[in-house]
Amino acid sequence: MAKKTKSGSGAGAHAEGVDLIEVKRLLAFMQENGLEEFEYERSGVHIRLKKASTVHAAPPVAAVPPVAAPAVAAPAHAPAAAPARDPAQPASPAADVHMIKSPIVGTYYSAPSPEAEPFVTVGTRVESGQVLCIIEAMKLMNEIESDVAGEVVQILVENGHPVEYGEPLFGIRTQGKK
Repeated sequence: MAKKTKSGSGAGAHAEGVDLIEVKRLLAFMQENGLEEFEYERSGVHIRLKKASTVHAAPPVAAVPPVAAPAVAAPAHAPAAAPARDPAQPASPAADVHMIKSPIVGTYYSAPSPEAEPFVTVGTRVESGQVLCIIEAMKLMNEIESDVAGEVVQILVENGHPVEYGEPLFGIRTQGKK
């Protein structure tokens, strides 16, 4: 993408009331922040951008090698709030514990509303496809589902705290009970 610095009414900069340069900036913003969907409204123009469906959690997480190592408490690009991790997290995870990671940047919520019970707690048995939490990104509530069946043995994020793309959220024991 070529970067244009003119914001005047030059040819090609606007198409039927849409500022194409601004759309390119929004697309770059989505990519930088790992967003799947984005809505924008300004001066009567409403834009909704949505990435092509790449299905659920596992494939995108593999694209971020620094986050994949469980011994690293925070990715290199994490904000100052990231070091406040659960000290139990870096302990070598058992081979049967599957990590559920955040597919987006946003705010973690453990329940569907402030007065409701959490979706899961430590010790809860979950099935594949069961909602574990909600991550709010750009005023959109995204339900995060388990991609495995098992028992929740770790919850690594506190309610209302920000999460990064690829950040571990849950540890789920998939085989047997210890």
